[in-house]
Amino acid sequence: MKAATSKFLVTGGAGYVGSTVARHLIEAGHEVTVLDDLSTGFAEGVPAGAEFIEGRIQDAAKWLDGSYDGVLHFAAFSQVGESVAKPEKYWENNVGGTMALLAAMRTAGVGKLVFSSTAATYGEPESVPITESAPTAPTSPYGASKLAVDHMIGGECAAHGLAAVSLRYFNVAGAYGACGERHDPESHLIPLVLEVALGRREAISVYGDDYATGDGTCVRDYIHVADLAEAHLLALDAMTPGEHLICNLGNGNGFSVREVVETVREVTGHPVPEIIAARRTGDPAVLVASAETARERLGWNPSRPDLADIVSDAWAFARERERERG
Repeated sequence: MKAATSKFLVTGGAGYVGSTVARHLIEAGHEVTVLDDLSTGFAEGVPAGAEFIEGRIQDAAKWLDGSYDGVLHFAAFSQVGESVAKPEKYWENNVGGTMALLAAMRTAGVGKLVFSSTAATYGEPESVPITESAPTAPTSPYGASKLAVDHMIGGECAAHGLAAVSLRYFNVAGAYGACGERHDPESHLIPLVLEVALGRREAISVYGDDYATGDGTCVRDYIHVADLAEAHLLALDAMTPGEHLICNLGNGNGFSVREVVETVREVTGHPVPEIIAARRTGDPAVLVASAETARERLGWNPSRPDLADIVSDAWAFARERERERG
């Protein structure tokens, strides 16, 4: 067995992205501790080989000490609609929790942080592809809470020499073995369409088919969760003390809602009925990332950019979950 080279705390490591990153860290030979309160994560999502602590990031100081080489931080609530209805929940956890985590890191002398940020910090873009220099104008408390944390991290780097990278995700999808999407409730397009293919939903709602796009439906940038995970490991090697680097993570290509639905039909061999619904307020026609900064600074290139591969991996995970349900 390869000896562990570094020790990392992964907050929110029982969730979709956090568990995938934790598994990649373990496969790279690192020692991993997962801290998760299981409010949205799943104990079975914690990868084999990781130490698991059931707890809140607000209490990270109980466990974080100088033996850790860095923190990868995924412990955030992420439902846009819920953040509008319960903004206080998002400020308390996403911002207050991160403030407590940064204090614990400072006290313990842990000097590396990779933060799970989001494209929601940009709001409705003025132009695409979206670069890191684009105006940040989040349209929900969720996006605003993530942007507030980015500002907080920037101040921590400047004042205390923290080395940090914020990775702003676009649409994360696919699966990596046993690491896949199991949100409750589910709100992401690909797993929702796969639920139709599985017979768990009668049809998929397409919100608007009159946008100024190739087929009239919204276009989004989908990135495979394994490609995303690899960017986190690269970020650990690319960061510099005192610098807060912000990188978008996306394919740089967009796929429309109709393209996603048709790809699911092709991959699964199942019919997927559509229901055309009214546009949702605040849905931009096109959201596509420029990932040039990640390529230049991290040396990152997504190796799974094909939509069919992303859907195929998600389909394998969905079918395995269906078998487990019996």
